[in-house]
Amino acid sequence: MALNTNINLRNKSIYQVFIRQHSKTGDFKGLLTDLDRIKNMGFDIVYLLPFHPIGKISRKGSIGSPYSIVNYYEIDENIGNLEDLILLKKEVNKRGMDLMMDIVFNHTSRDSYLVKHKPEWFYKNENGLFANRVGDWSDITDLDLNNLEVREYLIDVLKYWAKYVDGFRCDVAPLLPIDFWSDARLQVNKVNENILWLTESVELSFIKYIRDLGFDASSDSQMYDVFDVCYDYDIFKYMDNYLDGSMPLNRWLTKIIEQESIYPKNYVKLRSFENHDQARIASKAKNKNQLINLTAMQFFIKGMPMIYAGQEHQIKHRPDLFETDLIMWDENNSIEDYIKTLNEIKKDLVFKDGIFNLEHENEAVFSYLKDHTFMLGIFNLENSKSIKVPLKDGLYLNLINNDMINIKNNLISDYLEPIIIKTEVINKI
Repeated sequence: MALNTNINLRNKSIYQVFIRQHSKTGDFKGLLTDLDRIKNMGFDIVYLLPFHPIGKISRKGSIGSPYSIVNYYEIDENIGNLEDLILLKKEVNKRGMDLMMDIVFNHTSRDSYLVKHKPEWFYKNENGLFANRVGDWSDITDLDLNNLEVREYLIDVLKYWAKYVDGFRCDVAPLLPIDFWSDARLQVNKVNENILWLTESVELSFIKYIRDLGFDASSDSQMYDVFDVCYDYDIFKYMDNYLDGSMPLNRWLTKIIEQESIYPKNYVKLRSFENHDQARIASKAKNKNQLINLTAMQFFIKGMPMIYAGQEHQIKHRPDLFETDLIMWDENNSIEDYIKTLNEIKKDLVFKDGIFNLEHENEAVFSYLKDHTFMLGIFNLENSKSIKVPLKDGLYLNLINNDMINIKNNLISDYLEPIIIKTEVINKI
C-alpha cells in the first residue's frame, strides 16, 4: 500500500458529479451554485467526471462519452475553461472540501490529438489497425504503455493537472502497468504531494478475462501498492446478486468482512453502491425501507462512501453517458438531511481505526471496537421482525434519528429503520 496513505480517509466521503448532467447550464459555473448544498450534506471531496473535449469519430450517441478524450490538456468549451476550473477549486477548498478529477489513460478517442500526432504510441490489432483490446469500447483506441515515451507524456499530464486539483480518480487503472502508476505517483509528488489517488479497480471476472486474452490486469492487492483507495468492485456482484434475489444476503456480508484479511491493514475501500457505470441503487432496492437501510450501511461499513449526484433524492434513473440527460432533481424525495447525519456520524474516530466485525452472518449487523467504545450498526435489509444483537438488555440511543431503542432478550423487535448505537464496551455481550 502507498506508504503515506492516511487512514483518516475512512472518515471522509465523496460526492460524484457528471458535470454536463448536473445543472441546467451543464458546466463548472452550474456546479458552483450547488457547492453550498453539497457541503451542507457533509461531503469532503467533490469528484468530477472527465471534462475534456469528446471525440467525434465513432462517437456513441449525439454527445458522446466523456471517457472518449480528444486532448488531455484541454477543457471542453461547453463545460468551461481553465479559469473556471481554478475558480471552482478555490470555492470547493474555501468550503473545506477537496476537488478530484477523472484521469483516463487506458485509451483516447479515435480522433485524439495523440492519434493524429503520435500514431505509433497506440496499440494495434493483428491487422495493424488502431483498436481497443477489450469490450465494446468502439469509440476509443488504446494507448501502448509499453512505450516509454507514452509513459513520460502521461506523467507530464498528471503533473500539469496536479496544480489544479486535489486528487485523481484513475479510470480502469488496473489495465495499465502497476510500475507506471508507481513512477507516476513519485513524479507527481514533486508537484503536489497531497494528491489523493483513487483507482477504479475492476471486478475479479474482468481481471481474469483480460489475463486470458494475454494482457495484464492488476488485482486490488497490487493496486494498493500505489493507490490510497480502491473501488469495491471485487465484491460488487455479491450486492447485485443479493438485491436481484439470486444470492442470499450472507454471501455479500461475508465478502465485506473477508476484505479485512485480504488487503493491507491500512486499506481503504470506496463504498459506492451506484455510479455513472452502475444502475441507481434506488432502482435495485425492493422498497424504500431497504433503500434507506442500504444507504446507512454504505456509510457504516469500513471504507470511504461515495454518493453519485441524485442518489440523495432517491432517483432511479441513471444519466445517459452519451447524451444530454439532466438529473431530474426531486426535493420531495430528498434524504439530504439523512445523509448529513450519516456523514456526521462517520467522523467518529472509531471508523478510522476501530476493530471492524460482522456480528450476524445472516443479518447486516456490523460493529467497531476501539478502547472502551463499541459502535453497532443494525441494517434491517430483510424487514425482519426481530434481530439479535450483541448488547445487554436496556434502552439505547439511535444516533441516526434519536429514537430510544429497547433491547430485550438481546433482540430488537418490530423496528425497520437503520440503527447506529454508540455505547460503552461494558454493555457488549
